[in-house]
Formats: sequence, structure tokens, C-alpha cells
Amino acid sequence: SRRCGLAAGRSYSGGGAYPSVSLTCPLPGVPKAVFAAAESRERFETRVTVLENGLRVASQNKFGQFCTVGVLVNSGSRHEAKYLSGISHFLEKLAFSSTAQFGSKDEILLTLEKHGGICDCQASRDTIMYAVSADARGLDTVVNLLADVTLQPRLSDEEIEMTRMAIRFELEDLNMRPDPEPLLTEMIHAAAFRDNTVGLNRFCPVENTDKIDRAVLHSYLSSYYTPDRMVLAGVGIEHEHLVECARKYLLGVEPVWGSGQGRAVDRSVAQYTGGIIKVEKDMSDVSLGPTPIPELTHIMIGLESCSFLEDDFIPFAVLNMMMGGGGSFSAGGPGKGMFTRLYLNVLNRHHWMYNATSYHHSYEDTGLLCIHASADPKQVREMVEIITREFILMAGAVGEVELERAKTQLKSMLMMNLESRPVIFEDVGRQVLATNTRKLPHELCDLISQVKPSDIKRVVTKMLHKKPAVAALGDLTDLPTYEHIQAALSSKDGRLPRLYRLFR
Repeated sequence: SRRCGLAAGRSYSGGGAYPSVSLTCPLPGVPKAVFAAAESRERFETRVTVLENGLRVASQNKFGQFCTVGVLVNSGSRHEAKYLSGISHFLEKLAFSSTAQFGSKDEILLTLEKHGGICDCQASRDTIMYAVSADARGLDTVVNLLADVTLQPRLSDEEIEMTRMAIRFELEDLNMRPDPEPLLTEMIHAAAFRDNTVGLNRFCPVENTDKIDRAVLHSYLSSYYTPDRMVLAGVGIEHEHLVECARKYLLGVEPVWGSGQGRAVDRSVAQYTGGIIKVEKDMSDVSLGPTPIPELTHIMIGLESCSFLEDDFIPFAVLNMMMGGGGSFSAGGPGKGMFTRLYLNVLNRHHWMYNATSYHHSYEDTGLLCIHASADPKQVREMVEIITREFILMAGAVGEVELERAKTQLKSMLMMNLESRPVIFEDVGRQVLATNTRKLPHELCDLISQVKPSDIKRVVTKMLHKKPAVAALGDLTDLPTYEHIQAALSSKDGRLPRLYRLFR
């Protein structure tokens, strides 16, 4: 009150009706302000409803006029052991083509255009996603369309033939592409899980393109496209409205392939084998521009990690972030991973290395942590030595500063990605498909914060007991033998002289 009294003698510019009242005092005669408060977390929890036929409906509230809605199916290349390899690749390309209600892809796109919508389908090793982003007021139309696309596709001979041509072109492009990362990812999975589950090829082999027809596709769809293997997920819509639409369009619908009782669902658990896959390839002509890309040899070394359902998944995610890495031509700078181990210990010390990047692939029953490195063919032996040393040093001391930096970077990346509605949709759908529930971002951040150096050391020690998986692409004249790589990774002391003798 004394302060308000002192303020009485002052003059304020633009004071209006209250020229002598301090800004720290409430204005006389004005009602007390009510400030907006953050919404309770409960309002943003993911809601899940299971329909009578086993279909799960999951939704996440989010402010905005647009929504992302889609159907996720527990189906992918890992389930093709009893079928021709490449069916999931075909289904991805055939998605959003003609259906029982819509005569062509153009008709589907025009229908979505009325609601400002776009559509996409992505097939991975364990999931196929059909997704639409559109105005939330068109939810009824969107769910009707999704139901028709997943359960009533026509799969005409003309569409299948066009898909064959598109796949052949994509396979040809895959082998000519300057960036070998997609090819190496296929190779490392095939080496790590030879001839089983996630080791099966995600792309359709050339020899199978002419063998896959409507009968083959219907046989596969009748086994895997069943309500109990599906989730209808939505972000930015009311849960009750989504459930209502699901009941209207996805309950009691007879699929175009029929609803036979005989189902041959592959429930195999991934079997990690380890091993090596080598592809000798002339990389000198990958770039046809005036400044050609240097001829490089690419190596990817991986070890089995864990499933995303296990508690160790979070320490492995932190470890992957701690290793980090990237290309030697990255602009870099604070916040771009320049303090990760693969930058500090590899790219900054060995100028001849073009790339060193860590990747973590995780599935329902297994996982794979790997490092991709690139260098001139003459430096392959030394490059493999350096990468194996980094694997061994993972089991050593973990600094508090680098661990905190990795955890902060992981939480930051998680939160930034979950600002995007399609990313939230995929996160909701995948988690509910695998566990019938969803861990919210703040729960994941709490788990990340709890990771200690001892957790990192524990998961690495467990990982180093496995045989390595190796993928090699390019000029492999100087590549060490698989036995040498395996022996180097089994030397737990990580001393360079021992590694040097092994590789020389």
C-alpha cells in the first residue's frame, strides 16, 4: 500500500482513467482477472475403445481444424514366410486405387480434395499404414473411404500390371541411387535375421513381380487383414465421433476376399543369427553430374539390441543418441550432434572418413543397433577397425556430461517430432497395435531421465555377447574377414594394439 501511495505523485504516459495507480496494484473497481490455465493431462490422454469384432479405435485430442486418421494393420514383410516375398510392397503401391465405391484413384483424390485432404500408404517390416489428413468436419467421409480402401479394393488386372512396372522401376532406382542407406538397411537385416521374420526382404524381388496376382493378394489379405489385427487411429477428432464412424463403416463389413475361417498367420519370433552379406559393386559411376561423388565403400556393422516392449529399450535409445554421428560434410554446430561419440572420436580424428552414423531399429520381439561408415576402398580395413573399437568402447566409462547431453537431445527430438500431427497418429497407432495402450510423451521423458551410466553399460555388455551382423557394399578387396570382425568385437578390453594385430 505504501508503494501504491508513492506512485500517486507520478505521471504515466497513456495512463487513461487511472493515471496514478502503479502497475503492481489492482485497478480499483475492476473485476479480478481470471487467467487461462494449462489443460489437465487427462484431456490429452489417448483413448482406446475395442469394438465387438476386435477392431481397436484409438484417438488423441489435438487443437486445430485438421485431423489425421488412418488404419494400421499388423502385417508386413516379416509375415511373408509362407507367401511370395514382396506382397506388402505390392499392397503399398496398390493402396488408394479403385474400390467397391470409388471407380479410380482420381475419384478418391477428388473426394478428399473436397475436404482439403491428402492420403498415403506406407508398408514396413511389421506394419502397413493407410492414412488420410483432412478437415475434421469430413471425418465421416474419411472413415468411409479408409474402410473401402482396406477391405474392398478392386485390385484390377490393369492396376496390378501398373504396380509391377512401378516396382521394377523402384528396384532399378534403388541400385543406382547415390545414397546406399536403404540398400544397406535391407542387407544388415538379412544378415542379422537370416531367412526369418524381420530379415525377410522388404522390397519385392524382381523374379516375384510377375508371380504376384489378385489370387495371391487375396490369399494373404484373408489371413492378415482381419479386425483383430487392425487399429483405427485418429488425431484431432472427438473420440465418440470416431467410434461412431468405426461402427458404421468397419463393423460387420464383408471384405472383398470373403471371411473364410482358415487363417495361416505367421506368429514366428525373430531369431537373431548374425552373419555377413557382401555385395561387390562398382560405385565409381553413382553420380553423373559435373562433380562426381567419390567412389566409396560402405560398411554397416550391427548387434542385436532389444524389443521396444522391453525396459532396456530406453537405455538403447539413449545409447544410440550418444553415439550419434553423421556425414563429414554436415554443417553441424551446437545442437546438431557434433558432440556425439562418432563425431568426436571418428569423423573429427580421421579426415578420410566420409560418414559414421548410428541407427537403432526396434521391433515387437527384437532390435538392431548398427553403425554405418563410408570411406575410400583403400581405407576399408582401418575403417572397420575404428568402428569395431567404438562398439567395444561403448562398454567403458560413460561421462555424466555426455549422458545428460544425449538424454536432453533425445527428449528434445521426441517432443519436436510429436508436434507434427501425422507423427502423433503413427505413434498412437503403433503403440496401440502392439500394446493396446499408449505411453504419453511426459512418461517417456521421465523414463529417459532415469537412465544411468550403469544402465548403458549393462545393455552394451549384453549386446557384445552376440555375433555381429555385417553388410558391405562397394569395392571389398581390403575388407577383413567376418571371423576377424567377430574376434575384434569379442576383445572386451578394447585396446588398439590387439585390434591392430587382428586386422593386419
